[in-house]
Amino acid sequence: MTEPVEQWTTLVTRVRASNPGPMTLDGTNSLVIRAPGHDGVVVVDPGPEEPEHLERLAGYAPVELILVTHHHRDHTEGIGTLVAMTGAPVRAWDPAFSRDAAPLGDGERLDVAGTRIRVVATPGHTRDSISLHLPDDAALGRSPLDSPRAGGTMVTGDTILGRGTTVIVHPDGAVGPYLDSLDTLEGFGAIPALPAHGPMLPDLAAICRHYRGHRQLRLDQMRDVLRSLGAAPADDPALVDVVVDHVYGEIDPEVRFAAVASTRAQLEYLAAIL
Repeated sequence: MTEPVEQWTTLVTRVRASNPGPMTLDGTNSLVIRAPGHDGVVVVDPGPEEPEHLERLAGYAPVELILVTHHHRDHTEGIGTLVAMTGAPVRAWDPAFSRDAAPLGDGERLDVAGTRIRVVATPGHTRDSISLHLPDDAALGRSPLDSPRAGGTMVTGDTILGRGTTVIVHPDGAVGPYLDSLDTLEGFGAIPALPAHGPMLPDLAAICRHYRGHRQLRLDQMRDVLRSLGAAPADDPALVDVVVDHVYGEIDPEVRFAAVASTRAQLEYLAAIL
């Protein structure tokens, strides 16, 4: 297992929480953004209420701003403690998670910690999911100008993971917006993706294409199951269970709830387009 603190890019240090699990992989990646020569930092996703982890984040003081990629507890549980430790404001898409600051808006540009951060709305995993484009960032040993198209790097929260694929958390998340979000992210080109779980990925556009292909495969499999049953897509518990059994096969009971959530979201999507 990699160390909990790792310099990922020229601007971003990954600080991993000790909350491994089937949904969090090695643990939640809190990201610390700091420009060379600048004292202040931005913390993205404080993570769980884990004292050692939050103390490590607070140690990067001064924390100028805390950003949240979405509302799930493994990203937000530690907000109150980190705010108490640093006095930093918090900004999120959902106003309920913002502290002493306005909620974030799509396309908004933040000038903070000596660098630029652009907010990119990427709903689908959840309704409030965002990504953060760092145009001044680059892989270690490279310049932002070396990357095609937009350049920089992309903080992806749970919209893109370092391993596996993302759960569409129905009814909060939805397949249609998620596919649109993949299109949006792919447009930034072959830049590094910095996820909230798992390792950094070198090519955002390629992983978006992979995710889209995976999602289309699942949708095709569900169409086949519905056709064999002579059933229409519906959010019916009995039908959902049958589809999960056929499409996901032998699945760890610990993560079956995630397959059920994604299946419900995909059936809802199929019902809308058929």
